[in-house]
Amino acid sequence: MAGFDNSHITRLTDLINDAVKDVIMEYAAIGQAVPSLDTLEPGPFPAPEAVPVQLRKAIQIIEAACAQLSCTVALPGSVLLNHEEPACLQVATEAQIADLLLDKPEGLSTSELSARSGLEEAKLTRVMRLLATRHCFKEVKPGVFANNRLSIQLLSTDAMSSIIGYFTDEGLRASSYLNDTLTTPSGTDDDIPFKRSSGHRLYDYYRTDRGHKQGKRFTRAMIGWGDVTGKGFLPQAYPWAAQPAETTLCDVGGGNGWVSIGLMRAHPHIKVILQDQPQVVETAKQLWAREHPSAIEQGKVEFVPFDFLKDAAVEGCDFYYLRSILHNWPDSECELILKNVRKSMKPSSKLILGRPYLHNSLKLVLKTFILLSFGLDEYVLLEAVQAQGYSVDAANTSLSFAPEPLLGNYGAGRIRAYNMNLLMMNIFGAQERTFSELVSLCDKCGFIFSKLYEAGEMDLLEFSPI
Repeated sequence: MAGFDNSHITRLTDLINDAVKDVIMEYAAIGQAVPSLDTLEPGPFPAPEAVPVQLRKAIQIIEAACAQLSCTVALPGSVLLNHEEPACLQVATEAQIADLLLDKPEGLSTSELSARSGLEEAKLTRVMRLLATRHCFKEVKPGVFANNRLSIQLLSTDAMSSIIGYFTDEGLRASSYLNDTLTTPSGTDDDIPFKRSSGHRLYDYYRTDRGHKQGKRFTRAMIGWGDVTGKGFLPQAYPWAAQPAETTLCDVGGGNGWVSIGLMRAHPHIKVILQDQPQVVETAKQLWAREHPSAIEQGKVEFVPFDFLKDAAVEGCDFYYLRSILHNWPDSECELILKNVRKSMKPSSKLILGRPYLHNSLKLVLKTFILLSFGLDEYVLLEAVQAQGYSVDAANTSLSFAPEPLLGNYGAGRIRAYNMNLLMMNIFGAQERTFSELVSLCDKCGFIFSKLYEAGEMDLLEFSPI
């Protein structure tokens, strides 16, 4: 109406409409319709790195704009008072409800699901109805539920079920102690919510009788997390093809080196030096001998044991690659790691901070209970202000901001990064970092930021030695 400014919501609907058109166009380009919620097929894009860039951006805009529009027009209570979904996901995952509904398009009644799962029927019905209301599972008739596009990911054979189990069990338990840890700090628990909730640090907890089962699940979850977030971006995101023959990359804390194998397969002119703790390096040798034996035979890969908190990296490499190592450590330890890399670099070397594949060396962690260096995907956080709230300078012009009136960090379109930030704090006493925090941390250790390369949700950051 004339005289009233409703552009704050009409611009959101315009963004949604334009992004939906982009989604339809991208699927049409491969001769497919956009999958519906009812489909159980995996879809045409097997991994995040296979999703076209324009489609990824459109999805982020839709997630962000729909959430912002809902929060704008809904009553506050409707937005704020939604807190039981994680607990219900945990129930459904632990009871393997998706498995029970497999190959049953007509669904099963909650009485039958109750009989097969051992859960009380009336309470299970309430759990399933909440999840179906959130579009995970489908209520085909009153009290009868079937799988859909979301719930099929909860199959026990799918790594997603282990990831959700970890988030809603260890993660949710730790979160419930966040307020206590903040308001009544205690030196006995190192101010880590998970330790306050369980009496142990995470890996010590997995050694207990109570935590042994969760420890096995954690291994599956961490291996699967690379598939969920896209473990294949490294070969694509950086201009490796432009590098000269015999370019050497030191994979610092690289685990078994699965990401390096992918890089070398895509760019065989790259040589790799894999560095991690001795027992991890031994598992890496076995993996490479099985998955890429020619690299060993041709001398394209070296295995060098070290401890990045104590030892310098191999000297004179062209690239030093850290996959999310930093987010597992507070600043003091991060400075040790970075300085141990910096002292080994030549003037032309580059430091690359990027995304990892969560590797099989985690199995060794749980078998030997030795804390190894490993990483979840490295997120680069942005503050939750709109794009015009950022000062434009040489550093942050490399960042990709959402179109207005969305929050500059894409809001709900990238909420997983901010959930992960809290998870790292609650479980490990660690953190994800903003772009400015990463640049500042590296600056203290003798690095200057060079360039940012988009790699899905997580980015590759390039630094040069000062």
